[in-house]
Amino acid sequence: MSIKDNPNAVEFMTDKGVTVSAIDTDQMREVDRIAMEETGPNLYQMMENAGRNLATLSIDILGDRWNDANILVMAGLGGNGGGGITAARHLANRNARVTLSLSSPDRLGEVPSFQYEIFKSTSGRVLDLEDIADEDVDLIIDALIGYNLKGAPRGRILDFVEWANKSNAPVLSLDIPSGVDSTTGETPGEFVNANWTMTLAFPKTGLSAQKTGELYLADIGIPVETYNRINIDYTYPFDSRYVVPLIRK
Repeated sequence: MSIKDNPNAVEFMTDKGVTVSAIDTDQMREVDRIAMEETGPNLYQMMENAGRNLATLSIDILGDRWNDANILVMAGLGGNGGGGITAARHLANRNARVTLSLSSPDRLGEVPSFQYEIFKSTSGRVLDLEDIADEDVDLIIDALIGYNLKGAPRGRILDFVEWANKSNAPVLSLDIPSGVDSTTGETPGEFVNANWTMTLAFPKTGLSAQKTGELYLADIGIPVETYNRINIDYTYPFDSRYVVPLIRK
């Protein structure tokens, strides 16, 4: 499981010159498993960290107009969607104009459902895809699929991807643009055309500037010991920050 043994190994670098080796999808799944089963943090904590960082980056991207901007969060049914729902709540708590649109509200996993119940106590709106068709949107947050892509997007997810790509709003994707394979960078079907991507914990080997736009890496609280247990060489890249820009070397 060592990065050195990964045939797809690529490297990224932060704005402070710290080199960060990328990992593939299977390695990231193992990192998540070790964290949840052995070292912590648990999924609730990682999702909370991811969502808070996503909200903060959204505000930074929008700049001075963030509290007047219309932000749309497109959320899937898994962990990626849960991160988007959490971001929507943090934005709503700051009185941002945020709308949440769920691909499958009746099929949300346990942890995303927990986040959704909290979100419903905020001032944020919940709208179906059909109801947002004529919305004036300043920023779309793509939290539909993440690294669990299994073939081309289809059904309701595909509807969201196509709508986002036809809109004039810029897109910030969580972890990897929906429809892009996080290991290979391949796109088996339609995919979100992202202007920015905030990837989590480690950059993924499938991330490329052609598909991710400007790339950021976010800390979700995973301790070094988690990486040590699967022989991943790790240099802490975040210094005093929780989100750092990345470029591919």
